[in-house]
Amino acid sequence: MIRTLIVAARDRGRLKEIFHIASRFGLGVLFARLGLERGSAAGEGDDPQSLPVRTRQALEALGPTFVKLGQILATRADLLPPEWIAELEQLHSRAPMLPFDALRPAVEAALGQPPETAFAGFDPEPLAAASIAQVHRATLHDGRAVVLKIRRPDIRPRMEADLRLIAQLAAVVETASAEARRFAPAAMMRQLAAAVLEELDFTNEGRNADRLRADFADDPRVVVPEIHWQWTSDALLVMDYVDGVPPRDGDMLRAAGIDPAAIAALGADIVLDMVLVNGRFHGDPHPGNLLCLRGDRIALLDLGMIGHVSPRRREEFIGFVQSLNMGDPSQLADVLAVWSAGSGVSHTQIQAAAERLIARHGGGRLVLSTMVTDFMALMREEGMTMPSDLLLIFKALVTIDGVLTGIEPDFDLSQAMRRSSLRIARARLSPEHWAPIVQALGWEVARIGNDAPRLLRAAIRRLEDEPGDATAGQPQAAAIASAARWLSASIVIGAALIAAALLLG
Repeated sequence: MIRTLIVAARDRGRLKEIFHIASRFGLGVLFARLGLERGSAAGEGDDPQSLPVRTRQALEALGPTFVKLGQILATRADLLPPEWIAELEQLHSRAPMLPFDALRPAVEAALGQPPETAFAGFDPEPLAAASIAQVHRATLHDGRAVVLKIRRPDIRPRMEADLRLIAQLAAVVETASAEARRFAPAAMMRQLAAAVLEELDFTNEGRNADRLRADFADDPRVVVPEIHWQWTSDALLVMDYVDGVPPRDGDMLRAAGIDPAAIAALGADIVLDMVLVNGRFHGDPHPGNLLCLRGDRIALLDLGMIGHVSPRRREEFIGFVQSLNMGDPSQLADVLAVWSAGSGVSHTQIQAAAERLIARHGGGRLVLSTMVTDFMALMREEGMTMPSDLLLIFKALVTIDGVLTGIEPDFDLSQAMRRSSLRIARARLSPEHWAPIVQALGWEVARIGNDAPRLLRAAIRRLEDEPGDATAGQPQAAAIASAARWLSASIVIGAALIAAALLLG
């Protein structure tokens, strides 16, 4: 079936390449499971335990779009078993370093001049390279050290072609395979397209950096590199250079004069504040995207993937953590029922899953990685699926837990979660939290007050048009008077709320 997909002529060469690479890594058995091939000798006799490894290798060979797809799948521990998740989490976008001459036309077009003119100093030797971009160092005329993140030439049309092909494959898979329908391939494709297109436009990363810097403006321990917008465009990102130590080894941090325990506590506070207080968080806080600085500070890098948490979802996640801390299966079941809505799972199954999770992890020290592993296994066993935004939260928390435990073995994220409850309460009581709520409520009540004369006239006309005796008119008149009093009170309340909102703002 994969060979008979109807694709535009411009994409047929890429489809042939995709099929060739997949066959080279022996993924015929995977195609058959997805309903794409009825009979393929490639890989059918191989050890099925090696299928996750071969799939990861094929995705890396297919390039950045497929690597991103694999990274999205790596968040689906509610659907995939641990051996698949472990392998997909190792996905990396590998790409050779290009000579700067290959990038120069794009850089000069973005800057409007040669980099040697725009900057006081520019290093044509790359600092780092990935599949989408290459990084070079430069110096501003005021002496500040910066880095240029340069999009690779022709990467956008290639990734857009991949997105078109994957969209068609997703439609075929969703029709052909009941097993694959649990993954909601079309919805996953939309998530992939949004992630790829956002990552290709470097202005999104710049805005993400500005927002996170504003979120932590009052905490000097959190560093987000400044974006230099006069040089930044969709194909070029210029930001401050940060020199630090990745949080991979506690001894390396101590050798640099940095306290691993302080870094672990700060890292936990940063991630929990991003998720539970600010509502936006670094989607992939692994050691390559974090740097530890003297003064026990942390710098956040590579902000192309930012997760967003709605206020409602924050409340649900807080309830989830509280139910585990208190060992309350009923509260946990209520949260799971919301999260698994539409999965077709009965309340009895949800309650049983909640009781099993509480029995293993409730009321004591919460070992996050073990709890999440058990939780996702329960979800798979019961046929429950999780919203994708929640999965990204869990992935971010497990990632940071692993990073911080690696540099400080006694680190306990559950204690950091309990500490964060005070910051959550403080944030909820702040004027910044209530001002937009009160203002919106005030304008809504004021709108009702503005409509009061029209509503009264309409009610009076309707009563005048309706027949009735004098006795019947008495309760009608009382109703009109009551309505008038209510509407008058609404006007007064609206004015008071507007005044309060203005004062709080």
